[in-house]
Amino acid sequence: MVSIFTRSLTDDLAGLVKKIDETVAANDDKQMAAFLVLLTDDATAAEAQLKELAEKHEITNVPLTYYEDTKGPSHYKIAEDADVTVMMWVSTSVKVNHAFAAGELDKEKAAAVVSDTAKILE
Repeated sequence: MVSIFTRSLTDDLAGLVKKIDETVAANDDKQMAAFLVLLTDDATAAEAQLKELAEKHEITNVPLTYYEDTKGPSHYKIAEDADVTVMMWVSTSVKVNHAFAAGELDKEKAAAVVSDTAKILE
């Protein structure tokens, strides 16, 4: 399972989600799954933004949703200073955890995140 929590939708984030979407499709036989949660105080705007993201980037394998609180669900312990948090786990064990401050996620770091999916597909 790959979970992506974000406080903003950027082009680099969209690129990461698209690559994760493709990885999920390629690993259907391994029951790989992923989801994205936009942490927001504006549910109406979030719905429109997520719909646009899904359509523009043809995201079909990663459900896109929102959580109406920018802190996120407390049980996920998302860092307050992280703009994007990516966690990957098998069963209940977190195998990979990446946190990026605003503006820190770029194509190179997104590629490293996608590469880390191998750690949960072993």
